[in-house]
Amino acid sequence: MDIASRIVEEPGMGRVEIFTLPTDQDFLFALLKDAFEVWWRDIVFGSLVQGAVFEIRAPNAPRKVSLFDGYLTVDFGAWHFHVCIGPHKGAPRNPVDPELARIRRTGRAEMYRVLGADGAPKSWGLRLFNGADEQQMTLFFPNPFLGENDRIVKEPDWSRLSMWDGFRQRYLGLDADPLDRNGRGFRCGG
Repeated sequence: MDIASRIVEEPGMGRVEIFTLPTDQDFLFALLKDAFEVWWRDIVFGSLVQGAVFEIRAPNAPRKVSLFDGYLTVDFGAWHFHVCIGPHKGAPRNPVDPELARIRRTGRAEMYRVLGADGAPKSWGLRLFNGADEQQMTLFFPNPFLGENDRIVKEPDWSRLSMWDGFRQRYLGLDADPLDRNGRGFRCGG
């Protein structure tokens, strides 16, 4: 699979380069299982919408990453979450209206990188949107400009791009991009 990207201007984000991903259940399950089972120590996830950002870190490796009736469940023991990524029918005695099932299911998935004024990436991630184009989840990839406790570092740690590089290769069919190592820093806010 060879993916072309597109650059859009997003309020509050600036210029964002988007790499569209397939939205079929098997693809999304493999990608999210990889993210949460392998990279749970390094990722931050939650929602990123205008007016709210939830930046959640996993407390431990997930006890279970499973799929039932179209819903991915990531269970950390003390708490868990669900995201509808596949066909969703409901219970036999309580079926879900097909239009509601369409809205609940991931309708758009993308890997992205936010570009700074110099055109170099400064932030990397994955976003899922439901069938109504509402955000389901953002997963922030490790950032070379942020260190322990998300503190801005003086010198970038380019090894923190290993998840991004691996996901580019595995899920987009793209090699590592030297542009990812040209950035000069990161600022929160927008």
